[in-house]
Parts: sequence; structure tokens; C-alpha cells
Amino acid sequence: MTPPQVLPPKPNALQELFGVSKPVIGVIHLAPLPGAPRYDGTPVREVYQAAAADARTLADGGIDGIIVENASDLPFARPEDIGPETVAALTAACLEVRSVVSLPIGITCVANGVIPALAVAKATGARWVRANQWVNAYVANEGLLNGPAPAAMRYRAAIGARDVRIFADVHVKFGAHAITADRTIAEQATDAEWFDADVLIATGARTGSPTEPGEVEQVQQGTNLPVIVGSGLTADQVPRLFAIADGAIIGQWLKQDGLWWNPVDPRRVEQLMAAVAKARTG
Repeated sequence: MTPPQVLPPKPNALQELFGVSKPVIGVIHLAPLPGAPRYDGTPVREVYQAAAADARTLADGGIDGIIVENASDLPFARPEDIGPETVAALTAACLEVRSVVSLPIGITCVANGVIPALAVAKATGARWVRANQWVNAYVANEGLLNGPAPAAMRYRAAIGARDVRIFADVHVKFGAHAITADRTIAEQATDAEWFDADVLIATGARTGSPTEPGEVEQVQQGTNLPVIVGSGLTADQVPRLFAIADGAIIGQWLKQDGLWWNPVDPRRVEQLMAAVAKARTG
């Protein structure tokens, strides 16, 4: 099935950002930041140093890019309730990561804080932001969330950040999809492209849950944009998923004992990238 050409074709954002086939993006899950319920007063410098250590491990293992996420700020605030303290801490963490590695860096500000993430990206030179939900609406753990695309794209233009790319989840994890149940995953992918995303993401149901090849293929049926895997990748799954996907974001499996809140395990990074190298030449 040939995807509909809903807009004039864009340059391939993955190729522009990473310059390699099927890039792999490692996730830095930050410890709780000031203002979050689980923040215990730890000096923020220690939070940033831990992020920098993970960044070095990822870079040394051959990862192609890094995305920095305030993953421990549970329970996540709704987008309109994300405070300046979160934006400030995310910015400082990203700058610390940039000071130790030269890889392209992206930002996830949860829950679905695309506009705050764009502000951080502009301030730090990050190259993309992840929108966990870009178009339409769905019922999230945080309640009913609307797609931020119209406001976010206007904000991106207003701050002169048109070079910051949008990586948008399709059929988003952690959500109930009753509102869009009458629309296929392919149609939702078309919606995301129509609302000017640059890369689409196929995911499992939760952090660390596997992304099925069929989910990737359904997203691809509705778009001409690159489609990457957004959750649950392991070294063993690389052959079947990289046969169809254009790249991946991977976080949990790269951590010690496969727990997302642990430091990055260099042996797991090496194992994953060995599998990716085979897939790229396969």
C-alpha cells in the first residue's frame, strides 16, 4: 500500500540529523527534578552529573543520538501545569549532557509538554522534541489531552526554532484510544503528517513494552515520513524490527538489570549496537 501524499515531501529528518541508516537514540531518564513530588532535595548538580555519566556511556557504545527526559517527575503534570522549575532543570541537564558528548540531542518533557520542550531545545541547541501525542485527543493517565500541534507549531515559529524537528508518537502508549477508535492507525499517522510532524513513532502499550512489527507497518501505511520504534526494543528484537523500521528510541533495556531508573549498562549498549550493525548491513 502506497501512503497518501498529504503534503509536499520533506527531506528525511533522520538522515539530516544523524547521517546514518536506521539511527538508534538512547534515552537519559533524569532523576526527579525540583518541583516534582518525588524530588527529595538531592543537589541538582548530582542529577546533572548522573545524566552526563549516562551520556558518556551511550556515546562510547556507539549510540547515534540521545534524548533527555524528565521521566521521574511522577505523577506527571498536565502540559498547562508544567512549571518554570521543570523547564529550568531540563535546560540545565541538557547543557550538562551537551558538554560531555557531541551527539545530536532531543528533549521529552512529560506529560506531553511539547511547548516547554521546544523552549528547552531552542535554549540548548537540541535538535528535536518528542510529542507523545501530537494530533487529535486521547484519554491519558493525566486526563483528557488535546493534540498540541497547532499551538506548538506557532510557538516554534515565534521563537525562531523551525530547525527543531518534531518526533510524534502515533497511537500513543499509556492512553485509552476510545476517542479515535473509529480511525485506523494508518489514518492517525496521516493526521500526524498533515499536522507537520517530521518523524513518526510506533510504540508498545507502556514504557518498555514491545513494539509489534504490525504496529510499525500500520503507521507506515499512512505516511511518507520516517517511522521509528519508540518502546520495548531489545538486542534480540533488532533483526525483525529493523527489517521494517527506520530507527529506534531505546531506554529501559539499556539500563542495568533492564530497569529504566538505573544507570546505563555499557555491556547492553555494546550488545545492542552489535545487533544494529548487523541489521544495517543485512
